Amino acid sequence: MRYVAAYLLATLGGNKNPSASDITAILGSVGIDVESDQLDVVMKELSGKDINEVIEAGKSKLASVPTGGAVMAAASSGGGAAAPAGEKAEEEKKEEKKEEEEEESDDDMGFGLFD
Repeated sequence: MRYVAAYLLATLGGNKNPSASDITAILGSVGIDVESDQLDVVMKELSGKDINEVIEAGKSKLASVPTGGAVMAAASSGGGAAAPAGEKAEEEKKEEKKEEEEEESDDDMGFGLFD
């Protein structure tokens, strides 16, 4: 990701076709060591391409990726239907007790964050 970010910074600065030495200089200016094999992969994939077209292609690919909320809702609704209501209530009580114990253990320290 750092190599792609440096490539984008170089193009944003006006360099239409940044070289590997340009990317190395950008990353070196902030103290990042460059791994040549990873840099070579990024340079091979991006060389000769218009960065705006690459970004647009990436946006269309990201649009097809499901978001985390939809997956989590489906997983939680499917798991809840399989467990009996009594077991769910017991699990919730156990979780509440654990949370209370954790909160109490914080109180036993004798000081708070803002004391």
